[in-house]
Amino acid sequence: MQTLKDRILAHIKTSGPMNIANYMSWCLLDPKQGYYPTRDPLGITKEGKSDFITAPEISQMFGEVLGLWLIHAWRSMGEPKTVQLVEYGPGRGVMMSDMLRTARLDKGFFAALNVSLIETSAALEGKQAETLANCGVAVSWANKLEDVPKGPTIVIGNEYLDCLPIRQLIMKDRFKGAGGWHERMVDIHPDNPEKLVFSVSDAPLPKADQALLPGNVPDLKDGDLLEISPGLAQMTETLSWRFSDHPGAALFIDYGPEATELGDSFQALKKHKKVYPLDEPGQADLTARVDFAVLSERAGDAGLSVYGPCPQGQFLSRLGIEVRAVSLSKSLGAKSAPDAKAKIARQLHRITNADEMGVLFKAIAVQSPNLPAPLGFNQ
Repeated sequence: MQTLKDRILAHIKTSGPMNIANYMSWCLLDPKQGYYPTRDPLGITKEGKSDFITAPEISQMFGEVLGLWLIHAWRSMGEPKTVQLVEYGPGRGVMMSDMLRTARLDKGFFAALNVSLIETSAALEGKQAETLANCGVAVSWANKLEDVPKGPTIVIGNEYLDCLPIRQLIMKDRFKGAGGWHERMVDIHPDNPEKLVFSVSDAPLPKADQALLPGNVPDLKDGDLLEISPGLAQMTETLSWRFSDHPGAALFIDYGPEATELGDSFQALKKHKKVYPLDEPGQADLTARVDFAVLSERAGDAGLSVYGPCPQGQFLSRLGIEVRAVSLSKSLGAKSAPDAKAKIARQLHRITNADEMGVLFKAIAVQSPNLPAPLGFNQ
């Protein structure tokens, strides 16, 4: 049986170099050999390690305080009798489970919920079904947001946007402006037909694609690398369409800078270690930082109200995560081992501290323009 790498090599031999967005799509989404459809990247491997860990897997407090954000969003919509709660990339269902635990605090909100999970991994879908089997609300799965029943909607995604395929551009002649950008491609090594390498297209970026360039690009010099994510525009357009007929709010939490930055952030993760992204197609998670400036710009262009980005630590603090940590520690009881309380403190530190995930990760909300400011973003 051909490996995914063999198939990619054959495709390039036939059709020429592929851009990084296409390469990421092959590696992450191929139904038979892609990374997401074929495995649980958060599960334990034979060697005893997952490929990566997310904030909901670190601490239940993360999802619990996000549950408060959901309740506030629902109330700001006028407390509709039915609301679609949609999660992109729900992992093993842990964050949704934790959010729903908090959702029970508002009986009206909990009764209004219909949950839809947008998932590409059959393995993870099975895990989600197990985790949410007794959650008390209707849960279904969808391939895309357009498949979710219409109505008031709340969308949430943690570490989802960083998986959207990116394109990389190299500035070859800054005096030509947008015409000086050339696309970085995935090609076959000239001396080794079994090895994938990066190359740069001889042709400048087509004018049609120049519309994807950020509005505010830092000062450029020849050789600079810029990443663009077509999926950000597609996401905001989808949300705008969704929220045009009914009120809606979306919250995304991911890693990346507030302002557009130059440089290569395309990376592959396997067992918590960085590996070369072209070595093992389909065997490692591929991600790139999120350009929150572009996301804000695209959302505004689509007619949505934008709040943030806000550093994750500050955002979670505004939602009361420190209060929840104290409450959780007290609930352990006097007989509980000090190690358990120390563990909660370590978890809180990891997801909120500036030296850990607190600043690198950001929260951003986009919503219908007529809604009040969302929780956690009030200045």
